Amino acid sequence: MRLILSIFLVLLAGSPAAAKVFDKTAEIAGMTVQYKVSLPPNYDPTKTYPAVLAFPPGGQGMDMVLTTLRQNWYPEGDKRGYIVVIPAAPMGRQFVANGAKIFPEFIEKLLREYKIRDNQFHVAGMSNGGRSAFHIAASYPQYFRSIIGFPGYLPDATPERVAALSKMCIFMHVGQFDAGWVDQMREQSEMFRSKGYSVRFTVEKGEGHVMRSLAFENSARLFNEFEESRKGCR
Repeated sequence: MRLILSIFLVLLAGSPAAAKVFDKTAEIAGMTVQYKVSLPPNYDPTKTYPAVLAFPPGGQGMDMVLTTLRQNWYPEGDKRGYIVVIPAAPMGRQFVANGAKIFPEFIEKLLREYKIRDNQFHVAGMSNGGRSAFHIAASYPQYFRSIIGFPGYLPDATPERVAALSKMCIFMHVGQFDAGWVDQMREQSEMFRSKGYSVRFTVEKGEGHVMRSLAFENSARLFNEFEESRKGCR
């Protein structure tokens, strides 16, 4: 894995697009937050762009930030003209726990620095990142248009937190052989649907926890769902 990540860094550094991927640091809620920002080609700070707030999987460190950037967001985000922001868990504190304390200040900081379409992000993540995406969206729903968990679901699904997702387009992907996640996500998607929410639950055939069907060239499917939510996903 380290060799693959190193090769990716070299490729970025040697390409014309290298200057568009920035490593940034902020101090929020008494914690140091490291994050990557990928800007579209010919980025113009006076123009408005669609944006994704993406959460990394696993321990949610910078190694996982780079992994998900490479697998799921770059270069498709460039092709579509998206800003992509991927934070690492501040001081190792995951976003479904104390790391969530950087919100909503972190989002407000991004909105001051970049012109984001409708002042709303698409939020997404894989595994722990998917759970983080749902957790933050339910906590601060005013900042989000759509959610993608691949896999991912809403932890601590209280009636209030479920209700907070009612206006969002929800997409839930899980691998056919991802034991434990399949049943939990299917049950939650059915609950959302019973309430009239816009939700699409997809079991990815032949896939496990890490889904190749949504990675690299197949990551276009994630952006297709973002675009669908712009048009009204119901």
